[in-house]
Parts: sequence; structure tokens; C-alpha cells
Amino acid sequence: MHLSDFDFHLPEGLIATRPARPRSSARMLVAEGSAPGAPLHDGGVLDLARWLGAGDRLVINNTKVIPARLFGRRERQGAQGLTSAQIEVTLLSPTASGGWSALIKPLKKLRDGEDILFDAGLTATLTGRSDGQGELMFNLEGEAFEEALNAAGAMPLPPYIAAKRAADAQDKEDYQTVFARQTGAVAAPTASLHFDAALLEALKAAGVAFTFVTLHVGAGTFLPVKVEDVTTHKMHAEWGEVTEAAAAEIRATKAAGGRVIPVGTTALRLIETAGRGGEICAWEGETDIFIYPGFPFQVADGLMTNFHLPKSTLMMLISALMGQARVREIYEHAIKSEYRFFSYGDSSLLLP
Repeated sequence: MHLSDFDFHLPEGLIATRPARPRSSARMLVAEGSAPGAPLHDGGVLDLARWLGAGDRLVINNTKVIPARLFGRRERQGAQGLTSAQIEVTLLSPTASGGWSALIKPLKKLRDGEDILFDAGLTATLTGRSDGQGELMFNLEGEAFEEALNAAGAMPLPPYIAAKRAADAQDKEDYQTVFARQTGAVAAPTASLHFDAALLEALKAAGVAFTFVTLHVGAGTFLPVKVEDVTTHKMHAEWGEVTEAAAAEIRATKAAGGRVIPVGTTALRLIETAGRGGEICAWEGETDIFIYPGFPFQVADGLMTNFHLPKSTLMMLISALMGQARVREIYEHAIKSEYRFFSYGDSSLLLP
């Protein structure tokens, strides 16, 4: 299985840099069946309630994105007086010691033990470094840390958007789902960005049930696959939790013959992690599950997801669900029909 098997040409103009407004006005391509030549339906996200009904269950990732990009300065007193260096920080994940691992640019401008000064009274001390990353300890914690971070930080937009424009205040609303509750992600579970009051009302009227799980999406979700034999790729680890109540809801839906449809690849990866024993159970920990063609799905009966990067692990995941030939067909149709791609783009509903 080669990396080139998951490649395709995407016109630059189809990369979305802002979301649809309102959220639920985005388009949605429905792929009904996994056999090549099976029906494809062009519609909108609000049509989701027509494809799902009583007995079906959507599984939602309720992680909350932190404004993880920070711009600060390092000050140093030396023979030439007070000197300053601009420092850019992207928080990656909390550490066991209470700090944060982070990408720091330029890391070479900092010595261990030196402080980085940010706005809103926020300060971080470099306490160590490894594998090109730094470990930071902040001067605030709890609610005070969250408030200062919200004031000083910017949303960590995906590289393909950040290359086109800088993050701004609007992204703090746009790049956060309406379900966001559990703080800890540095990337959004973007399939859920399409949900708003209008869509929730339509789904409620259709009798669709919801279950919430938590997977804190890490910056590793944007790392490229660098090996030609994709089966040798090592996935990044992310912390997640499926509560006993959530597992019980999903088991009940399966037992009653309803469909379990995760919203987004993060929710799918988490419930398949929790279901590796053949039936979903309560689970908590770090998962580095890698889903590619040949994967035996135990829980998911479909997937609502955005359109993904060529040669990405997410293309491999949807190819595992729908089949590689069918995914090529879906993406050829999406490009021809000018669907908008990636985090702020349109949606698809994949029903194998």
C-alpha cells in the first residue's frame, strides 16, 4: 500500500479560508454505499436530518480548542544592556509535570530557565527541551491561565489556512464547535463546525440521538506521512475518553439496530479505540490508532467528515471505511462540483 495511492490534485482555489455562514449552510456530499458507481447526492448540511432518523446516533467530540499560538518576547540583560528577541510559541500538549510541550521559534534564542513574556500578564519559563520542542511552565494556572491565554493567544489555524492569512478575532468563534466543553485541543474537530441551532433543531425533530466523547486533537494531526509504505507510518498519540455512560448509549443503539455515525475522524478513531475488543466499553488514555484499508471496524456505521488533504492519514481512514476506488470517485466528483476543502470547507456523509 503506497502513499501515492492516496494522492490527488486539488485546485488551490477550493481550499476554504473562512467557513460558510451560517455554519449549517455549508454543502454536503452524501455517498450512499461503498461500491464504485453507487449513488452520490449533492446537498447541504441541513439535509443531514433527511439521511438520519429515529434510532440513529451521532457521536460528537466535545473537546475545546485553546488559543494555542502565542507571540512574546525574551528579554536579556548583558554587556550591551537590555536586549530583546521575538518568540513565537505553539502549545502542543500538557505535560505530566503541569507544564506544556510547545513548538518554540526560534528555540535557539532561549536558554533553559529564561522567561518568555506575553500579553495579559502571562509568562512562561523554559524548563527543558527535547526533539526540537521546548517544555514551558506558566506563571498562572486554572481559570486565571485560561483567561490570560484567551486574551493573549490566537487560534492555531491549520498550516494550509495560516499560509494564506493570519488568525484573527473571528477565528476564536469560527474555529470552535458549539459542543466545546473539555479544554485541551490545539486543533478543532472540524466536522462539528457545521453544527448550529438550526441543524440541531432539525436533528432533534428527526429523532436523532447524540453521544459525547472527548479526544484532545493535537498538532500532530497535520503532520505529513513521510514513508512510501503507509503501513509503517507511526501515528501521533492523543488523549481521549469514552465514559461508561457514552459506551452504554452506543451499545444500546447497536443492539437496537440503529446506526452509529461519528462526526469527524477524531470521534471515529476514539470509538474504534474503545471498541477494539469487539464491543465498545468505557476507555481513557492515549490512542495512536492508525486506520487504513483493511481495518476491521467494530463500532462506526458511517462518518460525517470534511474533505481531506492528499496523502494524509485521514484519506487512508476514509478509504478504509469506503474503499479506495469509491473514495477516488467521491473526491473526483467533489472537485468537479467545486466543494470547498479542509477545516473550514464543506462536508460529506459517508454511508458504506
